[in-house]
Amino acid sequence: MTVTELIKNTKGTAFSFEILPPLKGNDIEKVYNIIDKLIEFSPQYINITTHHSEYLDQQMADGTTKRINIRKRPGSVAIAASIQHKYGVTAIPHMICKGFSREETEYALIDLNFLRVHNLLLLQGDGKRLAPEQIYPNRNEYATDLQEQVNRFNEGIASDGTVFEKNATPFSYGMACYPEIHEDALSMESDIYYMKQKAEQGSEYFVTQMFFDNQKYFSFVEKCRKEGITQPIIPGVKPIVLMNQLEVLPRIFRSSIPEELAGELRKCKTDEAAKEVGIEWGIKQCKELIAHGVPSLHFYSLMATDSVRQIAKEVY
Repeated sequence: MTVTELIKNTKGTAFSFEILPPLKGNDIEKVYNIIDKLIEFSPQYINITTHHSEYLDQQMADGTTKRINIRKRPGSVAIAASIQHKYGVTAIPHMICKGFSREETEYALIDLNFLRVHNLLLLQGDGKRLAPEQIYPNRNEYATDLQEQVNRFNEGIASDGTVFEKNATPFSYGMACYPEIHEDALSMESDIYYMKQKAEQGSEYFVTQMFFDNQKYFSFVEKCRKEGITQPIIPGVKPIVLMNQLEVLPRIFRSSIPEELAGELRKCKTDEAAKEVGIEWGIKQCKELIAHGVPSLHFYSLMATDSVRQIAKEVY
């Protein structure tokens, strides 16, 4: 089933979360350990992030420097298939523009279809750490370009324009949205304009960047509805677990911290204390979101699996 069908068929508020593939060389059991802690809350789907490779300059024995290509977190396609097979839960690999050619994207789509993974999350991705070698001439620059490629693939049109027998099950996908504006957007109005474009071109739902102020989410949703965007807008929730996240999260993700939460975090002397504050805030935040009838809660679980578990125990 598609994500929108899964949400529609859920009694109450649906539960989902995002995981990272394990670092290169690590066993998939690390992924399973995370899922095992959260499976009791009946996740409707599980997202798997995707990461492009990185170029590193390595010092050789003879004193020269050699540039090598390393993919630190491989395996999103394989992990998605493994999750569906082991848990019977819909897996949603992320697909990103940055660091991948259109041909590589197409091969990923072919593999995913073969493995019967037909739900995706389409994202632009972070290109700040790309080497010149990864700025492919034949690439998707924006998420809408990636969306167009997936749409054409669903119609049986390859990236080179050749026609093939289209898949029996087309890919269904969602895309990202930003209650506090994407970092490259000129304004909230501009951001919503492109979001509406994504909606009209086939995005079945949207997942927000993490936020900590529910009023910003409610205001954002209201603006989207006024512009005719009718798709589910799923709130992304991130439990704070470290003291330094008070400064790190706003800087990296442009997610503002309400003064009520910031004040409590400033009082913390240890990360464990900050983690408890994060859990309390997460419970309060999620209860309010559920009371407002959100279709689903989507948790960003990086370094926060135990916190997500504690929050879910209180709200599900």
